[in-house]
Amino acid sequence: MRTFAPQNAEQVLIDIGVNLSDSSFEKDWQDVAIQAHTAGISPLILTGTNMRENHQCLQMCEKSSVPLYTTAGVHPHSASEYTPDTSQQLRELLKAEYVVAVGEAGLDFNRNFSTPEEQIYAFEQQLELAVETGLPLFLHERDAHQKQLEMLKAYRKNISAAVAHCFTGTREELYNYLDLDLHIGITGWICDERRGSHLHPLLKDIPADRLMLETDAPYLLPRDIRPKPKSRRNSPLNLPHILQVIAELTGKPAEQIATESRATSLKFFNLQGRL
Repeated sequence: MRTFAPQNAEQVLIDIGVNLSDSSFEKDWQDVAIQAHTAGISPLILTGTNMRENHQCLQMCEKSSVPLYTTAGVHPHSASEYTPDTSQQLRELLKAEYVVAVGEAGLDFNRNFSTPEEQIYAFEQQLELAVETGLPLFLHERDAHQKQLEMLKAYRKNISAAVAHCFTGTREELYNYLDLDLHIGITGWICDERRGSHLHPLLKDIPADRLMLETDAPYLLPRDIRPKPKSRRNSPLNLPHILQVIAELTGKPAEQIATESRATSLKFFNLQGRL
C-alpha cells in the first residue's frame, strides 16, 4: 500500500463527496487535490457515477501524490446503462485498494433520465453488491424517498453502513434514515436561503457519529460565500465554510464538529490506519 507524506501538520476535515472526474476539473484536478490536502482537507472521497467515471476516479487515486479514495457505482441517471455484465465489472472494481464504497446508487424520480424500472433494477443490483462485499453504500435519492426506503429496509440488516449523500429532505425523511442507522451527508445546500433553510433546525437532530461533511464539488457552491467567487465551480476548499455554518446553526464549536465528523468518516470508509 502506498504511503503519503503529509503536507500539513494536521488533517482536519474529510470531504466525502467530490466529483473530481467532472470535466470542469479536467485540467487541474491534481492541483485541486493538493490544495485541499495542504489546507487540511484530506483525504477526498471521489464520487463514481457510471462505469467510465468509476475507472477514471480510480486512476486519479492511483496517480495522486496526496490521499484520494473513491466510490464505484451507477447513479440512477445512468441506470439505463446497467446490464447483467455491469455487476461483474463493478465487482472487480470494488476489490481495488482505493475503492471504499458502493455508489453513487439510489433512485431519482425527479427527472427520470432512466426509467423508474431501470433505476430500481440498478439499485437492487448495487444493494446486493454492498451485501456481498461488505462495503458501505453511498446513496442518492430525489423524489423517491418511499421506494428507496422500502428497498433499503429489505437489505439494511445485511449492509455494513450507508450514507444519505447530499441530504436535502424533510424532517420525516431524516428520521426515517436515522431509524435505519444511516449516516447523513451535509453540503452547502444549507447555505442556500432559497432551498436549504428547512434543514437548519434539523442539524441538531443528527447524532455526531452520523454526520459527515461534503461539498459535492463542482456543484452546490455555497450561495453565502463573501466575497462572491468569480467562478461558479465549487471546490473542497469551501468545506470549512460549510463547517462554520453548521457550527453557527448548532451552537457547537467548529473544532468539535470537525473532529467528530472526521472520526465518523474514517470509520465509515474503513480508513483508520490507512493514512
